[in-house]
Amino acid sequence: MNKTAKGLIALSAVMVLLGGGYAALRLTDDEDGGSESSSISESSESGKQVIIISDTAAEGPDSPNNSFEYGVVKTVDVKNQTDELHVVQSEKHEEESGLKYTTYTLEGYQDVAMETSIIGTLANNANELTSEDVIAENCSDLAKFGLAAPRATADITYESGKKYRLLIGDDAPTGEATYVMIDGENTVYTVRSSAVSNYMKTTLDYVTTTVLASPEELPTVKKLKIERGDIDYDIVLEYDESSSDDNYSGGTSSSHVMVEPTSAFLAVERSANVTTGMFGLSAAGIYSVHCDDTDIAEAGLKDPFCRVSMSCDDGKDYVLLLSEKFTDSVYGKCCYGMLEKGNVIFIISEDNAPWTTVLPVDIASKIFIASYVWNVTDLSVECSSGEKADFRLVKKNPDEKKDSYTSDDIIVTKDGKSFDSERFRQFYGFLISGNAENFALGESIPSGKPMVSLKYTDSYTGKTDTIEFYDKSAMSALIVVNGEAKFTAAKSFVETLMHNVQILDGDEEFTTTWK
Repeated sequence: MNKTAKGLIALSAVMVLLGGGYAALRLTDDEDGGSESSSISESSESGKQVIIISDTAAEGPDSPNNSFEYGVVKTVDVKNQTDELHVVQSEKHEEESGLKYTTYTLEGYQDVAMETSIIGTLANNANELTSEDVIAENCSDLAKFGLAAPRATADITYESGKKYRLLIGDDAPTGEATYVMIDGENTVYTVRSSAVSNYMKTTLDYVTTTVLASPEELPTVKKLKIERGDIDYDIVLEYDESSSDDNYSGGTSSSHVMVEPTSAFLAVERSANVTTGMFGLSAAGIYSVHCDDTDIAEAGLKDPFCRVSMSCDDGKDYVLLLSEKFTDSVYGKCCYGMLEKGNVIFIISEDNAPWTTVLPVDIASKIFIASYVWNVTDLSVECSSGEKADFRLVKKNPDEKKDSYTSDDIIVTKDGKSFDSERFRQFYGFLISGNAENFALGESIPSGKPMVSLKYTDSYTGKTDTIEFYDKSAMSALIVVNGEAKFTAAKSFVETLMHNVQILDGDEEFTTTWK
């Protein structure tokens, strides 16, 4: 139990609360110091405050003088204008301090995730319900208070067997109080509206809107797959094992990479809600509980528009089914969703369902080289104009392990001759500063030689990559990675790269900007 809940429970041991989430066995003093009684009243500025419902049978022979022990509600049967609710005990608890409390749920819905703290108010708000004022005793005209045909009734049964039927009528003119009466007593009271508002709700109001609860410690998402009806490929994201290695400085800040429909790094700020957003996913409303095949088909989930499969490192797999989007008069743009083999269909707002619209370009990083400079062991570059360079990098002390390296730790050669390691770092810094502009998946690769061809090996991953830049248009170049068209980039970047290759052997500063 969290600290907030414990604090509320502890407070309920001292004060009579109308909005409590738990039924506790509490002790309270009779201010008058008189004999034991089933009701306590006192004068106040707003009128006469009376405890309307209490369980006098709960009073025990061992109770201290002038105090009594409050009873525990066993069941509450609510009937309102739209639904019937049957509240039953879920669990009994006892704190180390000795404080006892009971939690509640709805009968027949024990297999559904429910808002048990709110359901608890149906028992706890009735128990020791206190009036704001006594409006009329021996009332003969109940209709004017909405009590001849009440908006809701609540049959409260205590563990002792004591029973009450609470009638809930109209709201008082103040708007903050509601007329109530105990059936058979004909005394009309006002109580705070917030104390009885939950008795007017339906079953669906008590179903949790969290589609998949977020555990205290999130597991690692090993793989996420999006299958969707409006695209002819799957989007597959996988956990990048190197991201958890403190010794690896490459990649991006995202712990995941895209592997389908193409391999690409991810932009963490744009991909996090796609990768891990299923945990703690909140719905706007509930469409169906205990859904059957007909409900699933009507919600468009028998053959769903979108299917999101998530595999985690704790061995658990989850599948989220989502319908096509539609516009609802209450919830706006949304879709239906449910966990595969679940029993609740949710209404999920468009903003909380990124899987129904996301495209690779939305979440992929536009970085095409992400290896850490001193992880590179080989790098060759060749330009269509004839310039070329072949670099080799080795650590001065290969057996020495350091948290970070500098130019002084690395020996660089170019075409077999010694080369200034700091100047190589500057040249490589320009290379990785280039970003793609757009995706170019599926584009044809032009014939002929590329404007520039790069090939490099990363010592950490052991992978060798080839990146080629082809002339695409007056302003644009096509980037081909390992033989696959991936991105477009500004042609001016490629032209600047060619210039920097031309001046490698001099001392002229590299150009680091382009239009």
